[in-house]
Amino acid sequence: MTQTVEMPPAPVSGTTIGAVLAGRLVQPLFQPIVDLSSRLVVGLEALARGPAGTALQFPDRLFAAATEAGRLGELDLLCSERALEHAITAGQPPPLLFTNAEPAVLDQPLSRRLVEMVRGGLPFRQVVELTERALPAAPGAMLRTAGQTQRWGNGLALDDVGVDPMSLAFLPILEPEVIKLDMGLLRDPDSEHTRAVCAVVRAEAVRTAALVIAEGIETEADLDTARRLGARWGQGWLFGRPGPIDRPHRYDPAGARLLRAPRPDFHLSTGTAFETAAASRAPATVTAGSVAGALTRLRDRVAADSAAVVMLSGRGDEVDGVAGPVRELAGRARSVIAFDDPAPGEFAALVIGAGYGHAVCARTSGVLELVTLDRLPAVAAVGRAILSRMA
Repeated sequence: MTQTVEMPPAPVSGTTIGAVLAGRLVQPLFQPIVDLSSRLVVGLEALARGPAGTALQFPDRLFAAATEAGRLGELDLLCSERALEHAITAGQPPPLLFTNAEPAVLDQPLSRRLVEMVRGGLPFRQVVELTERALPAAPGAMLRTAGQTQRWGNGLALDDVGVDPMSLAFLPILEPEVIKLDMGLLRDPDSEHTRAVCAVVRAEAVRTAALVIAEGIETEADLDTARRLGARWGQGWLFGRPGPIDRPHRYDPAGARLLRAPRPDFHLSTGTAFETAAASRAPATVTAGSVAGALTRLRDRVAADSAAVVMLSGRGDEVDGVAGPVRELAGRARSVIAFDDPAPGEFAALVIGAGYGHAVCARTSGVLELVTLDRLPAVAAVGRAILSRMA
C-alpha cells in the first residue's frame, strides 16, 4: 500500500477502539491506481482512517489500539466492510477495488455483512491485498483466503514485494493477479537488490500474466523509473492522494479487464504432496540411500541461499532415508514450514526461493518410491498441496 506522510492529530480524550467498532466509525479514503501509459484510472485502493480529529484517525494508531485491545480481527473486517459499502454506493463505482487483509487475523471467519455484500454481486472486481507478513505468519490461512477470493470471482495482490526476500519465494505458490513493488525499490532503482527483485518479478509476470504495480510514484522521474522496473500500473501522489470515493476520476474499464480471470480451484489442492508431485513426474522405485541423497542436495541448496523457504510434510521416521538428512535440512534453513500429519507413509520436502524451486517426495507402500522436481510451477504445486492440508 502506498505510504503517506501526514501530521498526527492532537489526541482527543474519550476516543476508544471500542467506540470506533461499536459506531462503525471507520472512514475509508481511496487512492487511484493508474495505467502508466494512459494515466487513466483502472482502480482504487481503500485506505482506512478512524474518526477525524481524534487520536485514532490515522491507521498506525488505529490498528495499534485494536491490537492492544485484542480486537484486531474486528477492526480488519470493519475496514473491509466500510470500503465495500462506500464503493458499492458510489455514483460511479471503480472498475477495481483494492482492499487490504491484515495477516495476523487471516484465520478468522468472515463477517456476515462482508459475505452478504460479496455474494450479492459487486459492481466492480475486488482485489484482496496480502502483504508478505502473511506468508510466515499464517501460510495455510493465506492459501484458504486466496482460494475463497478466487471462488467469488475476485483477484489477489501480493503487496510490499521486495521488503523481504521471502515474498519472492511465495510468488509462484500464490500466483497473484497483481504484484505490488515496494516503494523502496523505486527509491533505489539501481541497487543490486532492486535489480534482483525486479528480474524475478518480471519473469513471474511473464509466466503468469500478472500485472505489476509500482508504489510511491511522486514525480515524473519516478514514473520513468517505475516503467524501467517493469511496472505497467502505478499509484502515488503524482496521480492523487487518498480522498473521498466520489472525487472525479477518468476510469478505464478496458484497462481493468487486463486483470487475469479468476481460477476457483487453483489454490486448494485435493491430492497429497506426493500425489501432486507424481502428476508431474512418474515416481521411481529407489533405495533409502537415494532418498537420503536427494534430501542432502536440498540441504546444500538451502545452505547457498539464506532467503530460501523450506516446507516439510510428514514424520521422518515413517520413510526410509529421511530422518537424518531432514534434520540437517531443517537446521540449515532460515524459514521452515512444517506439517507432521500428511498421508500415512509419505514424506515431502521442498526448497523454494527467488525464481527457483526443488522438491523431494517419497512414499513407502511395499516399495520405496521417489519423485524429485526442479521445475518451479510443479514445485509450487507441491507447496500448495502441503499448505492446503494446513488450511
